[in-house]
Amino acid sequence: MNKAVFVLFLLFWGTIPEIFSKHIVGGEIFYTCQGIDVNKNQVRLNFVMNIYRDCASTGADFDRPAKLGIYIKETSGSYRLYSVNDWNLANTSIVQSNNPCVVQPPSICVQKGVYVFSINLPIISESYFISYQRCCRNESISNIITPGDFGAAYTLEITPEAQRTCNNSPVFKNFPPIIICNNQPIDFDHSVVDNEGDVVTYEFCTPYHAGGKAGSVGNLGQATDCDGVTPDASRCIPPFGFIVFKAPLYSTSRPMGGNPIVSINSNTGFISGVPTFEGQYVVGVCIKEYRNGILLSVVQRDFQFNVINCTKNINASISSDSVLAGDKYIVNACGDNTVNLLNTSTSLPIENIRRYDWEFDINGQIQTFKDKDISLTLPGNGSYKGFLYLNRGDGECSDTAEILINVFPGINADYVFNYDTCIAGPIQFTDLSTALNSNLVEWKYELEPGNSLLQRNPLYEYKTPGIKDIKLRIIDDNGCVDSVNKKINYYPVPALIVLNPNTFKGCQPLDVYFENLSYPIDNTYDIEWDFGNGIKSKEISPKLTFTDEGIFTVNLKITSPIGCKTSANYPNWIDVQKSPVAGFDFTPRKLNNFNNTIDLTDLSVGSENHKYIFGDINSTPDRNLSYTFPDTGIHKISQIVSRLNGCSDTLVQYIDVEPILTYFMPNAFTPNGNGSNEVFFGAGRFWEWMENFNFTIWDRWGSKIYQSEDPNKGWNGRYDNSGLEVQPGVYAYTIEYRAPRNKEVKLKGHVNLIR
Repeated sequence: MNKAVFVLFLLFWGTIPEIFSKHIVGGEIFYTCQGIDVNKNQVRLNFVMNIYRDCASTGADFDRPAKLGIYIKETSGSYRLYSVNDWNLANTSIVQSNNPCVVQPPSICVQKGVYVFSINLPIISESYFISYQRCCRNESISNIITPGDFGAAYTLEITPEAQRTCNNSPVFKNFPPIIICNNQPIDFDHSVVDNEGDVVTYEFCTPYHAGGKAGSVGNLGQATDCDGVTPDASRCIPPFGFIVFKAPLYSTSRPMGGNPIVSINSNTGFISGVPTFEGQYVVGVCIKEYRNGILLSVVQRDFQFNVINCTKNINASISSDSVLAGDKYIVNACGDNTVNLLNTSTSLPIENIRRYDWEFDINGQIQTFKDKDISLTLPGNGSYKGFLYLNRGDGECSDTAEILINVFPGINADYVFNYDTCIAGPIQFTDLSTALNSNLVEWKYELEPGNSLLQRNPLYEYKTPGIKDIKLRIIDDNGCVDSVNKKINYYPVPALIVLNPNTFKGCQPLDVYFENLSYPIDNTYDIEWDFGNGIKSKEISPKLTFTDEGIFTVNLKITSPIGCKTSANYPNWIDVQKSPVAGFDFTPRKLNNFNNTIDLTDLSVGSENHKYIFGDINSTPDRNLSYTFPDTGIHKISQIVSRLNGCSDTLVQYIDVEPILTYFMPNAFTPNGNGSNEVFFGAGRFWEWMENFNFTIWDRWGSKIYQSEDPNKGWNGRYDNSGLEVQPGVYAYTIEYRAPRNKEVKLKGHVNLIR
């Protein structure tokens, strides 16, 4: 089938940090015919344009809308403008790598924008030429001169024959690969699909150059100039220029170099070859569509690819004794001709591994297997080579593991042990291991968690009792390994009882912690303590309070779970000194601000020295004394008694000296001007602590005739103490106040006013 010319820009990525940092990276235009209006001699066409850009671009975003020019290509080779149209952005998406077996660097990312447009075009005898012009290309492209100065033009040519026959342009089968692996063969199907069965040819061609840097930051001119970042399609009319390759390394027919040269098959569209340098490369691929030898359409695509040193996402591996050079796996079989090979190959996702191929050379005969894990029976001692292939022949999605199996004679691990079962001491281990036709080179005794010895006949002493599971692991000079486990019931008694009391002498009551440092013992042992005061204990390290004075002998007996015994006696070991007992009483038991003196009576026992402390004030060393408190409140009294041996005791008591308020009201007064008993008010001791005082006088009709909040101010028999004199008689009063310690007091009574 004959199809359109397709220009493909391949950008091969190397170790450049920002390949897609600022630019549009490719594009293509397709069309479908929706029918012909015979009456109007018009063809209805639907267009689709795909534009590609860097996902993390801080420069060129997708145009919204994109402005495309439709031109008429004259037979003379000149062009004239037909129209400029706005094409709407229909959707965007992220383009995924089409090679799931290669790890895609996070900095490599391509975003696709899809534009759509429909138009009725007159059927003419000349070609329509559709073009989208945009700047700019990446400055780091490897195979063209001054790449940052070049823009791109994505074009489509529709010939008169295509208009007349309502032709549909071909569509590419595959998105160009985002990543190409350096020094790895390319085998990319760049062909198209043409549902009408037209003939298509493929070739490398030189990409167009359109637009430039004018109108961008730091550059003169306008963005819509023909050398600007968004050329005006109405003024910037084809033909366009071409990019310039860096000769002689690169050219239109060999845009990537390579060994063999990267090329395209003109009939199939397959791109093949081996790139040999990391970097970015612009490659043009043109496709032309023919029917009955007549050209129908020419499509031009622009794109960029990355050539990198790939990290595979598929890894062939097996469980082995060692690995050489990263992918040569050594498996040692000792004393057994049947070898089980466990496949540990990985890929993300694991479904990328579609096929396993095992291949072994057994004395000149090749044996093959297809299962994931295999069991291989070998004829005898010796070395056997083999391979594990993942997806054999599938390029970057394949991997190989080289395998070397060594079959050696077996070895046998064994040992004996000897120790005193009743008295703790070291255990002697004696190696009895054997090897045929090899030499043992390593012995490792795993004696307890976190503790092992690399000795042939070690001596080892345990600090704890119990059933000891001991493993001996041996290795010979062929790398063969064998091991044996044996158990020892280790329950001796300590060879020496070691005790460390926290004190040996002190005042009663004396707290003593007996730290038992003897080993090996634990809670399975029978522990018998006798402290010489009638108290016994079964704890390994007990804590005891000696309440009586005296000198005490301590005895300890230890019996192991298997009946072994040991004991120790410590005569006159703990000296408990006599302590005095503080005690005192006081009278009276209740005190207040009127009666604030107490008499202290010493009740201590066994004291030789003593003193009282009132708050922070020390008293004289009198046993019995009187003390007057300077104020009301809660007071702390401490008695400290001691003996000449240094033992002492303290008793603290708290005594409350209660603040008391006294307040009394008379039952009559005579405000008659004779200077005696002229005012009605309260008497007593109250001025220090009375709060919130309220005093009111009421007549017999319930009228308030006087009020005061001052307890030192009384009623003089007049209205509000300043008006007319009230009539002689009986008057009611109420008094409210707050006494010490927040006690609320309410008083009611009557007073007889006499004149």
